[in-house]
Amino acid sequence: MLETIPFMEHFAYIGLFSLLILGTLGLPFPEDSILLLSGFLTARHHIKPLQAFLVVYSGLLITDFLLYSVGKKCGRRIVEYRKFQKVITNDRLAKLEKKFKKWGALVVFLGRHALGLRAQIFLVAGVLNMPWKKFLLADGTSAIITIALWGGLGYAGGNHIDTWRKDVTNVESMLMVFLAILVGSVLFFKYLKKRRNSINLGEGLG
Repeated sequence: MLETIPFMEHFAYIGLFSLLILGTLGLPFPEDSILLLSGFLTARHHIKPLQAFLVVYSGLLITDFLLYSVGKKCGRRIVEYRKFQKVITNDRLAKLEKKFKKWGALVVFLGRHALGLRAQIFLVAGVLNMPWKKFLLADGTSAIITIALWGGLGYAGGNHIDTWRKDVTNVESMLMVFLAILVGSVLFFKYLKKRRNSINLGEGLG
């Protein structure tokens, strides 16, 4: 495998960090997919594990805290802003407020792993004026689990890609053999049927 030059390594780190930020701004860059990518790149030795972890971890905390800060600044009026109406509604705000009153920071800890609710939970944490230290503690602890889960899956995939390629090649070979047998069988039975019909026709004429 060719060694990645330092410039490309730095570019990869900047790219991962930028994708996390852009995803928070509404662009179609899912956080989990970016973590998968970071694990994959680490497994393929394009980036280094510690640096990759620090980049994605800081990126997660910054993007999450950004949502928290927006919620805190806008307050309950956030549901009136058109840009957030697809993210948070009065009904969703009311439901999440009940959960925060019951479970507190645990909602942030668990909510980080809830696809589709993550951004809503961070916004509402700010709207409800959760202390920022408590928010970062819950979110930062949960983010480590997120990175371990999705980054680990990407790392496993990167390590096994060569094996998968061999398996795919083997499967393709088996399919080709099976297809050849199938085509041969069809042609053979057609031949037998045609021959039998010819014999029957000859006996009928005789």
